[in-house]
Amino acid sequence: MNISVRHATAADLPEILEIVNHAIANTTAIYDEAPRSEKAHREWFDEKLEAGFPIIVAELDGHVAGFGAYGTFKPKTGYRFTVEHSVYVREDLTGKGIGKLLLSKLIDLAKAQNIHAMIGVIDAANTGSIAFHKQFGFIEIGTLKEVGFKFGRWLDVAFLQLRID
Repeated sequence: MNISVRHATAADLPEILEIVNHAIANTTAIYDEAPRSEKAHREWFDEKLEAGFPIIVAELDGHVAGFGAYGTFKPKTGYRFTVEHSVYVREDLTGKGIGKLLLSKLIDLAKAQNIHAMIGVIDAANTGSIAFHKQFGFIEIGTLKEVGFKFGRWLDVAFLQLRID
């Protein structure tokens, strides 16, 4: 499998949106309950790029196999050296190292931007994602109980942190 990681372009948006909307409809990885529109997705893309934050894709055979991004953790200026990240891989391609390539690249990009800390906000029941992040040195900071609601049940959120510098 020949996978390349590169910065996303507007041409990648339809395939990224498919991954996002699959996660919304089928998982608790994203706490949205309605599919994301093309307009909202384009606004997300433009806002990240205008703010100087990366959106990257893993490409396999000319198609987006997964994507990663980071952006503002909190809007207050005191948080400007901390980012919250996301990594998503197409469901049929999980377990093939694509997520590792994406997160590794995001960490490298964050270092280059003098980011101090990267935060993962993860559904606490997603033990696979928590273990995945710990492989990169993320530590579990805490859990907020029953702060999300999706699929008719309350959800806990785990916060993981990686000190980058």
